[in-house]
Amino acid sequence: MAIAKATTPRKSGLVEHGPGYASGFGDLPRNLNVNTITAGIIATVFGCTGPALIVMNAAATGKLTQAQTISWLFSIYFFGGLLGILLAGYYKQPISGAWSIPGAVMLASAIPLFPFNQVVGAYFIAGVLVLLLGISGLIGKVMRWLPGPIVMAMIAGAMIRFGTGIVTSVQKAPLIAGIGLLVYLLMSRLTKKVSPVLGALVAGVIAALFFGGFKFSAVNVQWIAPQVFWPEFSLGSFLSIGIPLAALVVGAENAQAIGVLMAEGYKPPINMMTIVSGIGGIVTSFFGGHNANIAGPMTAICASSEAGEDKNGRYAASIVNGVTFGAFGLVASVAVPFVKALPADLVSLLAGLAMIGVLVSSFEMAFASKKFKVGAFFALVIAMSGITVLKISAPFWALVGGVVVSLLVEPKDFESNA
Repeated sequence: MAIAKATTPRKSGLVEHGPGYASGFGDLPRNLNVNTITAGIIATVFGCTGPALIVMNAAATGKLTQAQTISWLFSIYFFGGLLGILLAGYYKQPISGAWSIPGAVMLASAIPLFPFNQVVGAYFIAGVLVLLLGISGLIGKVMRWLPGPIVMAMIAGAMIRFGTGIVTSVQKAPLIAGIGLLVYLLMSRLTKKVSPVLGALVAGVIAALFFGGFKFSAVNVQWIAPQVFWPEFSLGSFLSIGIPLAALVVGAENAQAIGVLMAEGYKPPINMMTIVSGIGGIVTSFFGGHNANIAGPMTAICASSEAGEDKNGRYAASIVNGVTFGAFGLVASVAVPFVKALPADLVSLLAGLAMIGVLVSSFEMAFASKKFKVGAFFALVIAMSGITVLKISAPFWALVGGVVVSLLVEPKDFESNA
């Protein structure tokens, strides 16, 4: 049985919206409500805080100029947001666009090894590789063959850090995060009309203002325009950056997003998500950005129950996310000081609270079935470990490890899954 059947979580089946499902954005206004707007903004707050600092750290390690750094930020946020708007609006599914966080982490050690134009060339090649994988349809075939429980276990393991972030944020900032969590729990009990995550956000911001959680540093705010860079190619940058980055985009971000959408009952356009991620990587390379692709964690936030009970309307959360995410890219040089001022523990709390529904669904679907239990367990713990092998991050190896273990221990489950 293919993964699309194996992961049907509700009686209503998978939500399969295709091209032309709705005319343009005509039904967007009625789907813009407190829940979708809150989920979209929470996803943006997550994507524009800690992850932005990762890029800035990688740029500093690579000794990039301020103009190169701002251009990098512009490209991945603006074009990432644009991808989310286009895909979410076209397919009417909560597909958010962003960029590869593991890719930015990897680049911290790789950028100093090459001239920046060769780094740009490697970004371009990575985009081409992802594009070719999407056009070939290979990624779609692989994802349909993968056992559903193993995919869901990978999602649970990769996203569990957001759940544990709820606990660690309260430990580190008991007044700010603790008040936010308390308001979330009370609102979850008292009302269903207003998103409890919105309540946690408002309460957390008020608490941070009252207890001095915001740290506005003395940074010179100025507008810096994006730059255009011409790619140069070298074998070293191709092997060190191009191939690992392409693997991360497909094996980490896209795989997570696809799994999350399936966990929430959607039938995602797998090949098109890969094709668009490849195009995004090609375009951003000319502005010094490492990739614009489908977002794993942000898709999870927008696809969760926090975006509303009506699954057909959750795509509006990704539209909100895309607009605000892209806007951050346009004003990156001005917005960075404010990013540095946000309390990191409050952001961690909000991301964790928004992920609760996705985590619960993923665990249920990973282990409710009697099939692939051992493989799913190994996929879970490998994803949770956060290991990096050959510069490829844990989600990819979780899928590989889970499948290999099941082939060795549970081969009969594959026969019934065919």
